[in-house]
Amino acid sequence: MRIAVDAMGGDHAPQEIVRGAIDYASSSTDEVILVGDSARLEREIAAYGKGHPPNVRVVHAQDVIEMGDHPATALRAKPRASIVVATDLVRDEAADAVISAGSTGATMAAAVFRLGRIKGIDRPALPAHMLTPTGPVMLLDVGANVDSDAENLVQYAAMGAIFAEHVLHVESPRVGLLNIGAEVEKGDSLAREAHEKLADAGIRFVGNVEAHDMIDHRADVVVCDGFVGNVVIKFFEGITSFIFRALREDLQQGPIAPLALLALRPGFDRMKARFDYERYGGAPLLGVRGVSIVTHGRAKARMIENAIRVGSEAARAGVPDLIAEWTREHPALAHRGVRSRIAARLHRERTRTA
Repeated sequence: MRIAVDAMGGDHAPQEIVRGAIDYASSSTDEVILVGDSARLEREIAAYGKGHPPNVRVVHAQDVIEMGDHPATALRAKPRASIVVATDLVRDEAADAVISAGSTGATMAAAVFRLGRIKGIDRPALPAHMLTPTGPVMLLDVGANVDSDAENLVQYAAMGAIFAEHVLHVESPRVGLLNIGAEVEKGDSLAREAHEKLADAGIRFVGNVEAHDMIDHRADVVVCDGFVGNVVIKFFEGITSFIFRALREDLQQGPIAPLALLALRPGFDRMKARFDYERYGGAPLLGVRGVSIVTHGRAKARMIENAIRVGSEAARAGVPDLIAEWTREHPALAHRGVRSRIAARLHRERTRTA
């Protein structure tokens, strides 16, 4: 696999991006393409002190889309920005996946406008991994789309199940619909309509799941609209951080705190490993014609290394092709535009006949 990495995107770019890329390349036969200011990237490679692996090369990009830039406007104003150049490598079949820790909006916009949507998918979706004691739950959408209809949710479910099976290696992933109750009749009109369609989507649909069911890992993939998903994932991240911080602060109180911390350290290390989100690297923008991985803006070398691995696995599994295959097999559940064009064609034929 050939993986293009936006080396200028992220809070710790380019140093940590370069280091993660070199660490990955040193233990892989994949080619890693670092995209950004070539002179600066070469200096970072030299400064890392691990040499220049033969499967790492640099492609120059003179601009950077900053976090504060409006994504669509910046794409037009900075056609040689690192995320644009990296995404174009995938579009032009010079790379198999693109990875970025930069602006999520810019990464998604580049993927949608430069790669395009898969035929049969109305809106791409961005998932996130919610870590539970028994493994990750894939929640989508978490912000690519604020508003979604029932057909969008079905598409999210199918795409999430495909990624979970072929990249996360979950056998026959269970798919749930986030709702306010487990009963079929629960929820608003969107949830009820989506429930009906999901039952006929050719996936392992386990019905409605409530928020606490995700922590219990009742489903491997959970779908909702992007507004709800974004609120849920940010609350989950916030409460997790709060619990770890509160435990640390409380256990540091009192005269025997050092001994208590020493005794409890093995347990804390195990818990920290269990909730280590960095090992999942990043999340794919599902529904575009190529593999585009969004990783955390605060990502350092280890997370970048894992994000590249996710991109490689997704490309090797052919996730976009598998999604396209699903849309062909389930035309009644995919793209409204398909049915609109069919209806328009039938109308034209009837008009000509008349």
